Amino acid sequence: MTNAPEPTAAETYAARRNDIARLLDVLDMELEKHAARAKADPAHWGLVGDLAKVRDDLVEAVRYLSGMESADIHRFLSDAN
Repeated sequence: MTNAPEPTAAETYAARRNDIARLLDVLDMELEKHAARAKADPAHWGLVGDLAKVRDDLVEAVRYLSGMESADIHRFLSDAN
């Protein structure tokens, strides 16, 4: 039996980065489907709640990777409006 070498940090990083890119693509596709549901039922507040949860999770992910404070991220998002 041959023992395969453990992946390096760089190889594992590249794999994780690829996973995240693929998940972002899936998220974009799911957002399109979700938008179609929201368009079909514009009074459905539950769909708004779905996006609030996803937005909060993304703010947390950005905060985690960037080291920014949540308030700064929210300010950044407000500036775009």
